[in-house]
Amino acid sequence: MKLRNIISIVLIVAIVVLAYFLYAGIMRPVKFDNEYNRRSTEVINKLKDIRTIEEAYKGRYGKYCGNFDSLMYFLENGKVNMVQKYGVVPDSLTEAQALKAGIIKRDTVAVNPLKKLTSEGRLFTKAVDIKDLKYIPYSNKQPFKLQADIINRSGIDVAVFEVDADISTYTTGMKEQDVINKRADLKDKNKYEGWKVGDITQPITDGNWE
Repeated sequence: MKLRNIISIVLIVAIVVLAYFLYAGIMRPVKFDNEYNRRSTEVINKLKDIRTIEEAYKGRYGKYCGNFDSLMYFLENGKVNMVQKYGVVPDSLTEAQALKAGIIKRDTVAVNPLKKLTSEGRLFTKAVDIKDLKYIPYSNKQPFKLQADIINRSGIDVAVFEVDADISTYTTGMKEQDVINKRADLKDKNKYEGWKVGDITQPITDGNWE
């Protein structure tokens, strides 16, 4: 084989190898972001569900719950009020008019919180999976950090709660350096390094994704 042909083959191989590493270098952060966003969606949906249940708990007891076992017991065994409507509103009337005329009726009944929330389509988590709601996805069953308290604001006692998941929990198995870089990026932007809903120091129920 002529030297020129050998050199050509070596150059082609070198170009292919270089192209592969360039492609891998470009795609690595893209793949990380895609996986991170996918996992984050699952974490956020659970946080939304916990917030929904906490709001139902507060509606019943006037405060939030700071213990998952107690919160799940309330969800599966507690009672909340639900307004049920009986009858059909005619097209010619508004609901208020139909109610006044006695065509329809309303009644407040006590129902199970899980039944109420699932029937209203307010939970992302299926009823059969609700027992695992407290665990952070992809964390090898690490629970969310849940806190609840009563704080004083301008002389008024206010109920607060907070649920959070540090970035290290739901990124288990992902490239450690990529996770470190993501944490540093969030810290530089003065953002919480993970996902959370509520705030133990102030009366808000927003999530940090909102």
